[in-house]
Amino acid sequence: MQVLAYVIIFYMIFVGVTYIVLFLIAGPRVKKESKLNRMEQIEEVAINQDTFPVSVLVPAYNEEVGIVSTVRSMLGLNYPQYEVIVIDDGSKDSTSENVISQFSMKKIDLARRKYFETEPVQSAYQSDLYPQLFLIIKENGGKADALNAGINFSSYPYFSAIDGDSILDRDALLKTMKPIIDSNGQVTATGGTVRIANGSTIVRSQIEKINLPRQPIVIMQIIEYFRAFLIGRLGLSRMNILLIISGAFGVFEKNRVIKVGGYNRDTVGEDMELIVRMHRSIKDEKSDQRIEYIQDPVCWTEAPSSVSSLRSQRKRWQRGLAETLWTHKRMMFNPKYKGIGLFSLPYYLFVELLSSVFELLGYFILVFGLLFSFISLEVASVMFLVTVMYGSLLSSLAVLLEEWTYHKYPDGKSVVTLFAWALTETFWYRPMMVLWRCEGLILTLKKNAEWGQMNRKGISENNG
Repeated sequence: MQVLAYVIIFYMIFVGVTYIVLFLIAGPRVKKESKLNRMEQIEEVAINQDTFPVSVLVPAYNEEVGIVSTVRSMLGLNYPQYEVIVIDDGSKDSTSENVISQFSMKKIDLARRKYFETEPVQSAYQSDLYPQLFLIIKENGGKADALNAGINFSSYPYFSAIDGDSILDRDALLKTMKPIIDSNGQVTATGGTVRIANGSTIVRSQIEKINLPRQPIVIMQIIEYFRAFLIGRLGLSRMNILLIISGAFGVFEKNRVIKVGGYNRDTVGEDMELIVRMHRSIKDEKSDQRIEYIQDPVCWTEAPSSVSSLRSQRKRWQRGLAETLWTHKRMMFNPKYKGIGLFSLPYYLFVELLSSVFELLGYFILVFGLLFSFISLEVASVMFLVTVMYGSLLSSLAVLLEEWTYHKYPDGKSVVTLFAWALTETFWYRPMMVLWRCEGLILTLKKNAEWGQMNRKGISENNG
């Protein structure tokens, strides 16, 4: 038992050091971004007639609570030329009816290309009020199937995939497209930062005032997002080995996605799986194209506010990660894929996927080892300290990093609240995550590409 305790301690230190290295890699970019005039950066893109037009795809399944706010947010984007396509994936509620009535939609002929096979599309609508707004209604096939149907229907060379419960900052699409435009197509996909809208005040489908929610379980997710986006993804992006563009908000070159076969309908982690396949295609072609994460663009989404919804989400995420790693196992440790094969995939396997198993084992050793005197008090103390460092201290660092760079939460009380809750992570939130992620691993063998259920309250108007 003592030897196993040392293995866990070594593992936790290794993972903690990995995060710190990623932070150091991300640091120069964070420092540079904190001094930039972001409005000046995008003004030229906003008026440039050569800016690539974009199809904004909004897959929706049972999103009657928030779909109208999401669509209004899309229609308010500051972007020269774009279309919005809502894909109702066989919803059982009033998702389509709400869109049709709110935006005065009329039925149109269903003219579309067929890059991918999807579940049958039943009908298509176009808004009388906003000619760039479309709705297609199809039989249920899962989120990946809905996105593939949206690509089939889309007109423009780039598309943005945005969750049906999300809203975008007005300039988010401009900022996300800027690296693609500046690189003249060398950047083939970009992902923006996703933040949690629960608790904030929303007026006319835009975030009017950023506030913290009351529920600790949602506050902890805000801290988690800081940690994931500011430390993990930015560091990996700087090395061009980023494997995830969040399903909530990303922009893609359509031809590249068509070339790799679109979204995979056989996994619940379709967003990550697509990015890995795109990296594989780029490396096979010996292309110099890049996939980048952009810090500033913000997509606001609704986080689960109940234990059952959060548990369901995390099990699904863990299954998606496991399925993607298994699907692309031949790339793992393969020098042909350079940083992707030699660092990024092993990082996601040993740090993001298997950390739950190591942590769960660590909790058992700590509790039962002390209870039955299998480990010494000194070893138990070291285990406790590295566990706190791995969880609470890294999250606290992420909160400080967020305040240093973007300080989206304007009052000091919110920052102190976030920092205080970050310090508690190890003692209640992280053990829950560990249990649910282990459940997700166990369920991985039971393939079922469903959307997953989340009881939404909606990030609707004046949601204070």
